[in-house]
Amino acid sequence: MIINNNYYANVGRISRQNKADLPKRPESRQIGSFEEILKSKTEEKLNVTFSKHAKERLESREIKLTDAQKEKISKAIEKARNKGVRDSLVLMDNMAFVVSVKNNVVITAVNNEELKENVFTNIDGAVIV
Repeated sequence: MIINNNYYANVGRISRQNKADLPKRPESRQIGSFEEILKSKTEEKLNVTFSKHAKERLESREIKLTDAQKEKISKAIEKARNKGVRDSLVLMDNMAFVVSVKNNVVITAVNNEELKENVFTNIDGAVIV
Protein backbone atom coordinates (compact mmCIF):
# COMPACT_ATOMS: atom_id res chain seq x y z
CA MET A 1 0.00 0.00 0.00
CA ILE A 2 1.35 3.42 -0.96
CA ILE A 3 0.31 6.50 0.98
CA ASN A 4 0.92 9.87 -0.57
CA ASN A 5 1.56 12.46 2.12
CA ASN A 6 1.65 15.23 -0.46
CA TYR A 7 -2.14 15.16 -0.56
CA TYR A 8 -2.46 16.26 3.07
CA ALA A 9 0.22 18.91 2.66
CA ASN A 10 -1.60 20.40 -0.36
CA VAL A 11 -4.94 20.48 1.45
CA GLY A 12 -3.44 22.77 4.06
CA ARG A 13 -2.13 25.14 1.40
CA ILE A 14 -5.47 25.25 -0.42
CA SER A 15 -7.45 26.03 2.73
CA ARG A 16 -5.10 28.90 3.60
CA GLN A 17 -5.38 30.58 0.21
CA ASN A 18 -4.61 34.24 0.03
CA LYS A 19 -7.76 36.36 0.13
CA ALA A 20 -6.39 38.37 -2.78
CA ASP A 21 -6.60 35.21 -4.93
CA LEU A 22 -10.31 34.75 -4.25
CA PRO A 23 -12.84 36.24 -6.69
CA LYS A 24 -14.17 39.59 -5.58
CA ARG A 25 -17.84 40.21 -4.90
CA PRO A 26 -19.53 42.47 -7.41
CA GLU A 27 -19.97 45.98 -6.10
CA SER A 28 -23.52 47.11 -5.51
CA ARG A 29 -24.88 49.60 -7.99
CA GLN A 30 -27.11 52.47 -7.08
CA ILE A 31 -30.29 52.16 -9.11
CA GLY A 32 -31.56 55.68 -8.55
CA SER A 33 -31.96 58.53 -6.20
CA PHE A 34 -33.14 58.09 -2.64
CA GLU A 35 -36.56 59.43 -3.62
CA GLU A 36 -36.93 56.85 -6.42
CA ILE A 37 -35.87 54.00 -4.16
CA LEU A 38 -38.24 55.15 -1.41
CA LYS A 39 -41.15 55.39 -3.88
CA SER A 40 -40.47 51.91 -5.27
CA LYS A 41 -40.28 50.39 -1.78
CA THR A 42 -43.51 52.17 -0.77
CA GLU A 43 -45.26 50.86 -3.88
CA GLU A 44 -44.01 47.33 -3.12
CA LYS A 45 -45.38 47.64 0.40
CA LEU A 46 -48.72 48.80 -0.96
CA ASN A 47 -48.65 45.87 -3.39
CA VAL A 48 -49.30 48.03 -6.45
CA THR A 49 -46.86 49.36 -9.04
CA PHE A 50 -47.24 51.82 -11.88
CA SER A 51 -46.13 51.20 -15.44
CA LYS A 52 -43.96 53.76 -17.19
CA HIS A 53 -47.01 54.83 -19.20
CA ALA A 54 -49.10 55.27 -16.04
CA LYS A 55 -46.36 57.32 -14.38
CA GLU A 56 -46.23 59.58 -17.43
CA ARG A 57 -50.02 59.97 -17.39
CA LEU A 58 -50.05 60.78 -13.68
CA GLU A 59 -47.43 63.45 -14.22
CA SER A 60 -48.92 64.98 -17.38
CA ARG A 61 -52.42 65.04 -15.89
CA GLU A 62 -51.10 66.39 -12.58
CA ILE A 63 -52.54 63.53 -10.54
CA LYS A 64 -50.96 63.22 -7.12
CA LEU A 65 -51.85 60.04 -5.25
CA THR A 66 -51.61 59.74 -1.51
CA ASP A 67 -50.58 56.53 0.21
CA ALA A 68 -54.21 56.09 1.29
CA GLN A 69 -55.36 56.28 -2.35
CA LYS A 70 -52.68 53.79 -3.41
CA GLU A 71 -53.88 51.48 -0.66
CA LYS A 72 -57.46 51.82 -1.97
CA ILE A 73 -56.25 50.85 -5.44
CA SER A 74 -54.43 47.86 -3.96
CA LYS A 75 -57.58 46.73 -2.14
CA ALA A 76 -59.62 47.21 -5.33
CA ILE A 77 -57.14 44.99 -7.18
CA GLU A 78 -57.60 42.31 -4.50
CA LYS A 79 -61.40 42.53 -4.85
CA ALA A 80 -61.10 42.16 -8.62
CA ARG A 81 -58.71 39.21 -8.22
CA ASN A 82 -61.17 37.46 -5.88
CA LYS A 83 -63.85 37.74 -8.59
CA GLY A 84 -61.56 36.33 -11.28
CA VAL A 85 -60.98 39.61 -13.13
CA ARG A 86 -57.78 39.88 -15.17
CA ASP A 87 -57.84 43.53 -16.29
CA SER A 88 -59.97 46.00 -14.39
CA LEU A 89 -61.12 49.58 -14.39
CA VAL A 90 -60.84 51.11 -10.93
CA LEU A 91 -62.96 54.22 -10.35
CA MET A 92 -61.92 56.27 -7.33
CA ASP A 93 -62.27 59.93 -6.30
CA ASN A 94 -63.20 61.18 -9.80
CA MET A 95 -60.25 59.31 -11.31
CA ALA A 96 -60.03 56.11 -13.32
CA PHE A 97 -57.23 53.56 -13.45
CA VAL A 98 -56.87 50.62 -15.80
CA VAL A 99 -55.00 47.89 -13.93
CA SER A 100 -53.53 44.50 -14.68
CA VAL A 101 -54.85 42.45 -11.77
CA LYS A 102 -52.48 39.57 -12.43
CA ASN A 103 -49.38 41.79 -12.17
CA ASN A 104 -50.68 44.38 -9.66
CA VAL A 105 -49.76 47.09 -12.15
CA VAL A 106 -51.62 50.30 -12.95
CA ILE A 107 -51.49 50.57 -16.73
CA THR A 108 -52.97 54.05 -17.19
CA ALA A 109 -54.64 56.82 -15.22
CA VAL A 110 -57.33 59.32 -16.19
CA ASN A 111 -58.41 62.43 -14.28
CA ASN A 112 -61.90 63.90 -13.91
CA GLU A 113 -61.80 66.09 -17.04
CA GLU A 114 -60.80 63.22 -19.32
CA LEU A 115 -63.30 60.77 -17.80
CA LYS A 116 -66.22 62.32 -19.69
CA GLU A 117 -67.18 60.55 -22.91
CA ASN A 118 -64.21 58.20 -22.64
CA VAL A 119 -64.28 54.54 -23.66
CA PHE A 120 -62.23 51.98 -21.77
CA THR A 121 -61.32 48.81 -23.65
CA ASN A 122 -59.52 45.57 -22.86
CA ILE A 123 -61.04 45.25 -19.41
CA ASP A 124 -63.19 42.45 -18.03
CA GLY A 125 -64.34 44.07 -14.80
CA ALA A 126 -64.71 47.30 -12.88
CA VAL A 127 -64.31 48.19 -9.22
CA ILE A 128 -65.73 51.39 -7.76
CA VAL A 129 -64.08 52.53 -4.52
